[in-house]
Amino acid sequence: MTRLPRLRHNFLLGAAIIAALVAVALISLVWTPLPPAKMQIIHKLKAPLTQGLLGTDHFGRDVASMLMVGAWNSLSTALSAVALGGALGTLLGVTVAARRGLLEAVVMRANDVIFAVPPILSAMMLGALMGTGRLTAIIAIAVFMVPVFARVTAGAALQVWSRDFVMAARAAGKGPMLITTEHVLPNIANQIVVQATIQLGLAMLTEAGLSFLGLGLAPPAPTWGRMLAEAQTYLGPAPWLAILPGSAIALSVLGFNMLGDGLRDLLDPRDRGQG
Repeated sequence: MTRLPRLRHNFLLGAAIIAALVAVALISLVWTPLPPAKMQIIHKLKAPLTQGLLGTDHFGRDVASMLMVGAWNSLSTALSAVALGGALGTLLGVTVAARRGLLEAVVMRANDVIFAVPPILSAMMLGALMGTGRLTAIIAIAVFMVPVFARVTAGAALQVWSRDFVMAARAAGKGPMLITTEHVLPNIANQIVVQATIQLGLAMLTEAGLSFLGLGLAPPAPTWGRMLAEAQTYLGPAPWLAILPGSAIALSVLGFNMLGDGLRDLLDPRDRGQG
């Protein structure tokens, strides 16, 4: 009883933060105060409210417009990466749980190898092969997400495979794949959704790191990570250039983590029983 108000508070606050992020990202597709790539050198390094709502950068570009478009670029890259990595990881996880044996050993050892290679290093290697850009960032982040989803899915699926209704389905002659689609996946969908929500925060943080290193979207497309990288030189005269995108990244990651934690507890039947 004492945990439920806090859990609902975390869920609602996280949902509000992410709703605001999504709203800003979608609005940027149809409207921004100024074109984000428009340079006005005469108005460079203007403080917030003196030139535009959030000031301008070293090229005189409107910071508010860049943040809005950067929200869409960061969010869309993270969503694509988590969707790709989550789909592949879930497929591997349920297959391992259904087949076991040698396949399980091979997949789990491969996951260990992928875990040993940070996504930043993966992006650097992919960038050397494919060139930098959105696709490189998506693939690099997705590769790192696959073992995460595979482990979570396999663990949850193995628990379902030990349940009585699955044993009854096997006794009725249903094959592993049919049982997986009819019984296993519906019973682990909550865990997958929660994991995807939490991983979105990590994906946005990773995308910002890649953009900071120049491995994300190519200029002049604004991203929060590149805005941070460009702000390093102007921390003294224009600290808002680093504070604003840095705060946006931190708030977005916090929102996804709070939303994921709230979803996990709200969707957990054991917690509902305690409440």
